[in-house]
Amino acid sequence: MISPVQAFRILREKIKPEWKAAFAACFFMGLLAHMPVLLSDIPNHDGLAYMYSVQNNIVAGRWFLTVACGISSYYTLPWLIGILGLTYLGLAAAALCEVLEVRKTWAAALCGAMLSVFPAMASTFAYMFTMDGYMMALLLAVLAVLLVKKYRFGFLPGALCLALSMGIYQAYLPFAMILSVFSIWRLLPGKAPEGAGGKKSAWLQEKIVSALRYLYMGILGAISYYAILQVLLKLQGKQLADYQGIEGVASGAAAEIGLIGGLKSMYADFAAFTLKGNVLFQNVFSLGALVLLAVLVLAAAFVLLGRRKFRKKPLILALIALSAAALPAMTNIILLLSPSVNYHLLMRYQWVLYLIGAVALISSCDFRGKAGVWAEWAGLAAASVLVFCYCITDNIAYANLQKKYEKTYAYCIRLLDRIEQTEGYYPGIPIAMIGVVGEEQFPVTDLTLSVTSGMIGMSGDSLLYKGENYREFIRHYLGATLNILPAEAMGEMYYSEEYMSMDSFPGPDSIRIIDGIMYIKTENTVR
Repeated sequence: MISPVQAFRILREKIKPEWKAAFAACFFMGLLAHMPVLLSDIPNHDGLAYMYSVQNNIVAGRWFLTVACGISSYYTLPWLIGILGLTYLGLAAAALCEVLEVRKTWAAALCGAMLSVFPAMASTFAYMFTMDGYMMALLLAVLAVLLVKKYRFGFLPGALCLALSMGIYQAYLPFAMILSVFSIWRLLPGKAPEGAGGKKSAWLQEKIVSALRYLYMGILGAISYYAILQVLLKLQGKQLADYQGIEGVASGAAAEIGLIGGLKSMYADFAAFTLKGNVLFQNVFSLGALVLLAVLVLAAAFVLLGRRKFRKKPLILALIALSAAALPAMTNIILLLSPSVNYHLLMRYQWVLYLIGAVALISSCDFRGKAGVWAEWAGLAAASVLVFCYCITDNIAYANLQKKYEKTYAYCIRLLDRIEQTEGYYPGIPIAMIGVVGEEQFPVTDLTLSVTSGMIGMSGDSLLYKGENYREFIRHYLGATLNILPAEAMGEMYYSEEYMSMDSFPGPDSIRIIDGIMYIKTENTVR
């Protein structure tokens, strides 16, 4: 039996320097970039309903989310959730470095930093109530690939990790798929044994078997995820909800558009988001950094292919080309599984792997002479510029999220006061409202659209989109309880001349009590 001191000493000796660099850079850059939401209570529109939630979202296929989020309790505690989430993310960064065989500390640090500041992470932080769970899902997706890479039968525990990851959030499946391709590429270099016959055949067979283990992990993981989902749905007496097309996965909705149609949409979306998504680059600095990284990657790939004499191995070259061509489809695999999905930024985090992969490739390519030194400095500079630009993007988004909260607070105070001053009002009176804030009555003051237009939950002037948002905001932040009815309660009243003739709030005739129901018109006067 060893003492705790001895155990920690052994553990410290086993931790590689690049792991430390990746974890530290990821964790502390995450603190710097995301501190505004860690030290504040700034909900987005969905967060209003999740101040406390057990996260039993099995109807969306997320059967393990309640366990993942339960570690930090089911309350929305920004500091605790943020620290826990960044810890998971830092561990994922260290595991990424091992998967991609990043051995230089500067590259490991930049990989970790890139992982924590990529704009998709800011959108994830906007959904603070589930952020730590999602980061656990990401860590599990990376571990799934790492286990396959490290152990002969690692595809078995890897499949379990992938199933658990999908049970938290299915959007990290592409993360594991892209990493698997990168890992398979790492298998290809290497010189076959001299001579003909058995040795070469055994060497090639070993490579093929090693590559197939990633496929085994993916298939077993997906089957396990689906089987557990079906069992839990039966036990709880529930069925998949009509949310983000998740029910279409089980019913085979993707078959309606066909394989060719699905592939076209996947490649078209990949190109559109990459070139026009307003996320990967937003100014000349980030664009220049991306171009420089691309040039360095092409140079590194050319050098590696030349030194490994792949020109004499057409089969391997063909495999590399085919897998590279398949990457956009793997990146957008969700569009094939669920064509009707609202493909927002939280689900596009896997794009960061192309940036991290570029840094990993540049750092591992041994350019000869001074060219290697210049390539490393150029790669370090380009990646650092991107990290800095993404930090700015994240904080611009947080600044607007804070302003959305402040404007929503002021709006709801005025609305609550008007409600309580309306003749005939009494506590508990049924209230029917659409909930959209009219743009004609209030100035549009969101100055960040050029930056945040692609960042879900970050743009706009208000947190209010439906009646439930008003109820939850007023309940949690103004200390009043309103009996706001479901949207369908508006019924035929919404199309009546009486409703259409009403003013929009804050107009003098924006609230009326008709047949015991208070109707509030908040949307634009002209529909």
